[in-house]
Amino acid sequence: MVAQSITAEGMAQVASTLDDDALKQPPSLTTLINLLADDMTQVNETIMARMTSDVPLIPQLAGHLIASGGKRMRPLMTLAGARIASPNATSCSAAAIKLATAVEFIHSATLLHDDVIDESNMRRGQDTANALWGNDASVLVGDFLFARAFELMVESGNIDVLGTLSSASARITEAEIKQMTIAGNPDTRLEDYLDVIEGKTAILFAAAAASGAKISGADEHVTTAMHNYGLNLGLAFQIMDDALDYSADSAQMGKNAGDDFLDQKITLPVILAYQKANDEERGFWHRTMGDGNFAADDFAKAQGILAHHHAIEESLDTATSYAHKAKVALSIFDTPEQAELAHALREAAAFAAFRRT
Repeated sequence: MVAQSITAEGMAQVASTLDDDALKQPPSLTTLINLLADDMTQVNETIMARMTSDVPLIPQLAGHLIASGGKRMRPLMTLAGARIASPNATSCSAAAIKLATAVEFIHSATLLHDDVIDESNMRRGQDTANALWGNDASVLVGDFLFARAFELMVESGNIDVLGTLSSASARITEAEIKQMTIAGNPDTRLEDYLDVIEGKTAILFAAAAASGAKISGADEHVTTAMHNYGLNLGLAFQIMDDALDYSADSAQMGKNAGDDFLDQKITLPVILAYQKANDEERGFWHRTMGDGNFAADDFAKAQGILAHHHAIEESLDTATSYAHKAKVALSIFDTPEQAELAHALREAAAFAAFRRT
């Protein structure tokens, strides 16, 4: 029921974020993927080459995650940043390819660590690495991918880029720790939630896009625009992910619906519903997400409370507003050579706020 309301109302909202680019079909990453297909082929080849190790478990475990059908949005941001900063180039430089690979390794490493922390057993519709090989192996292979990422950053030969992605990696860890500290607190402030998702998700989108521009020699004006684009796209993406946990089924998501609820993760739908809750509803949130005392029908009851307070719809509105901010950040890219890629990036921002998987 809630998922249907997202589909019915979301298209008009998302189209409004694109103004003259209003879509007749749901937005997707297809246009961006097609524009960057040759560069992405090189990234995938580099991923496979740099996952090699004399220890067979490392490429086996890392390959299980990396080959499991992720959207590759973060390396796409790096490639897009590099290409839009050099609009006359027909392909990305070798340094940009290495950076995009590094970004995917950073992301993959954080996923391996997250699944251990969350005790997750499904990701992208498959068993998680920790479910198959155990927590120790997952953590250590995640560390290996982080190390490979920093090797690739150093090889790019740009100290500013190394600083940008290193800082982003630190922010991701800080945000994950902060998320642990607010877990189980349904009265969490909205500002704290936004700080968490900016650090754990949006900052890597921002750093990836900005680093791609930097490696192509972009000035501060262009680099800042790509940073702002990536940051707002990442915020839209994570808010939508949090809404989907309550509004989509496991088959759509490729993970277990309700995981955030059972893991006592405080996300935007819960914060919005808690702010409007009566005493009985607040007691429910404290019993479940606060104390971890769950009954069989509690997830369905949580969905009902969220629907009553329109928390999913409001979350969608918030995601859409960030998608619009991402689109506005692209307004400086107004030359004929940049038009096609800028349009694809606007559609990618809309996708982040509209996706259902």
